[in-house]
Amino acid sequence: MLIASLKKEELLKIFYIFSRKIGIFILFVFILFFDGTYFTTHILDSQTPINILAILSFLLMYYRAYPRTRKLMIYAVIVGLLGEYFFSVFLGMYTYRLENVPWYVPFGHAALYGRVFIFSKDSYIRKHHKAIEQFFAIIIIVLATIYLLFFYDVFGFVMTAGVFLLLLKRPKDRLFFYSMYILVAILEIGGTAFGAWKWPDTAFNFFSFLPSNNPPSGISLFYFLLDVSCFLIYGLIHTSNRKRFKAIYKRNLISF
Repeated sequence: MLIASLKKEELLKIFYIFSRKIGIFILFVFILFFDGTYFTTHILDSQTPINILAILSFLLMYYRAYPRTRKLMIYAVIVGLLGEYFFSVFLGMYTYRLENVPWYVPFGHAALYGRVFIFSKDSYIRKHHKAIEQFFAIIIIVLATIYLLFFYDVFGFVMTAGVFLLLLKRPKDRLFFYSMYILVAILEIGGTAFGAWKWPDTAFNFFSFLPSNNPPSGISLFYFLLDVSCFLIYGLIHTSNRKRFKAIYKRNLISF
């Protein structure tokens, strides 16, 4: 394993960057407790304060982000909101506690997207990206296999396989999506454990041949849609950047 070949100082720095860039979302899992069934049943319904907290956190991250990341975060809010209503409300892929779409979700999507993007582009992380990617891939495979064997999570396993298949020809995106996979898995496990949302026993509560755990592993597959949509919108709006990227791509082909 490549990660084992790194020095202790290198591992500590990687862990520090991971914690500083996206570790906050691991802490956010515990905030989901306050939108869960136990707290809202026995104490009070606190979804509104959580929504406000999520928006304020998004604004803080937006203020500290680079200009390009800011634009991608705005697009992620829009795409995330539309996607949540489509997959949750319309298709019934999963259901939130109040059968709505809490505002903390699309803003959380965008904040997570922005922070993972920043983490994956960090110069020190890029330097050791192969070791990190291999380590994350092993974690993902182990998680999906455990879910399949012990929770009969066929749907999650299929989606996990889809993640690896889509990344076969996109090596530059592996670090981003492997990181996203792990963070989304942590948030999903926490959110469903607290009862903030739930997944049906089968995919979309319709495909009986795809049994699903609550939550399924591999849900980050749908973040490909978020990623592709955000960059597509960015390219359509910022045509000058799109032309510049195409010119660089063509020049690299010629030089190759």
